[in-house]
Amino acid sequence: MRHVAAIFAMSLALSWAPDAYAARGDARTETRNPTATSRPAATRPAPARTTSGQRAATSRGISCVPYARQVTGMEISGNGRDWWHNAAGRYARGQRPERGSILSFPASGGMRMGHVAVVSRVVDTRVIEIDHANWGGPGIRRGSVMRGVRVQDVSPGNDWTQVRVQVGHSAEAFGRVYPTHGFIHNRPAGSMVAQASAPAAPAQRAHAPLTAQQLADARR
Repeated sequence: MRHVAAIFAMSLALSWAPDAYAARGDARTETRNPTATSRPAATRPAPARTTSGQRAATSRGISCVPYARQVTGMEISGNGRDWWHNAAGRYARGQRPERGSILSFPASGGMRMGHVAVVSRVVDTRVIEIDHANWGGPGIRRGSVMRGVRVQDVSPGNDWTQVRVQVGHSAEAFGRVYPTHGFIHNRPAGSMVAQASAPAAPAQRAHAPLTAQQLADARR
């Protein structure tokens, strides 16, 4: 009987063994899966190009071209050096300053992109004042906007093709000579500046009107 009982117990143990191993296997699987799901794959954050670009633009201030567009509303493409040629056929151009016109600088020396400035005041035939951005100078940070900056025409023919620009905050100090194209006027090409005509002076009489007696005497 003892032998039979032992055999019976052994058979029961063998019949339950696969399920026990399977249970242990499932437990191992369940233990691994939570670990796997608790550590999601590392994802790289999208590069904040726009944000960093905006920060960079803010730290640099504003350049001359977007500033000139904002102030005048003129839609001319390209860098400052391109404005004179790109304005041809669209905007009037000339060699005489007008308030609201653009003084156009070609590329020269260390100014590879050229420059544009807005005429804010015409002082006389040789001096104007401009508002512009990103010029620099003593005590002026690049990207800053400067207003009321004096510019002298030093061209031999008074055609504003050579100028000197006020240096820093001193209205008495001027820098080196810069070549310029001239002025891009804020009006369509081919149009003329409307000039108010002076009121006509009253007609001057050459002599006093003749009396009736004088007329009668003249007929005799």
